[in-house]
Amino acid sequence: MSEELTEQVDEAIEEPEPEPEPKPESDPEAPVLEERLAAVSAERDEYLALAQRVQADFDNYRKRAVRDQERLVAHAHERLVRELLPVLDDLERALAAAERHEEAALVDGVRLVEKALRAALEREGLSEIPTEGGFDPHVHEALMSRPADGAEPGAVLEVVQRGYRLGERVVRPARVIVAG
Repeated sequence: MSEELTEQVDEAIEEPEPEPEPKPESDPEAPVLEERLAAVSAERDEYLALAQRVQADFDNYRKRAVRDQERLVAHAHERLVRELLPVLDDLERALAAAERHEEAALVDGVRLVEKALRAALEREGLSEIPTEGGFDPHVHEALMSRPADGAEPGAVLEVVQRGYRLGERVVRPARVIVAG
C-alpha cells in the first residue's frame, strides 16, 4: 500500500494543468453600457462647463459691484464738494469785503472758517485748478476775452471764479477772462 500511497502523493504534488481561460462571452449589454457611459461623460462635461461659466459670471458681478460702489462713493464726495464750493466762495468774498473796511476781528474769524473748510475739502481730494500758463478749455471756462497790452492771446487775465478738481475729475472749471 505504500506504493499506492506514494503514487497518490506524487500525483497530488504534480502541478495541475492550468485551466483554459474562459473566452469572453459577448455581453449583450456591453454596447448599451458604453453608450450610457458616453452620455454620462458628456453630461458631466456639460455641467462642468456650466459651473465654470457661473463662476466666471459671479467673479465679473463681484468686480462690477466693487466698481459701482467706488463710483457711488466718488459721486457722493463730488456732490458734497459741489454743495460746499459756494460757501467757500462766499467766505472769500466776505474776506475781501471785510479787508476793504478794515474790520480785523471779522476778518480773522472768517479767515479761520475759510481755512478750516478749505483744509477739510483738501483732505477729501479737492485741489484748485491753476490759472497760470494760459487758457486750457478742459479746465477753464472763458467768460469773455478782452484786449490786453503785453499779454499773449489766450493768456488768463483775471480769475472770476476759481475752479476745482476732485481727484482727476473737474468739479467746477475756473471761470476766467482771457486776452483776445
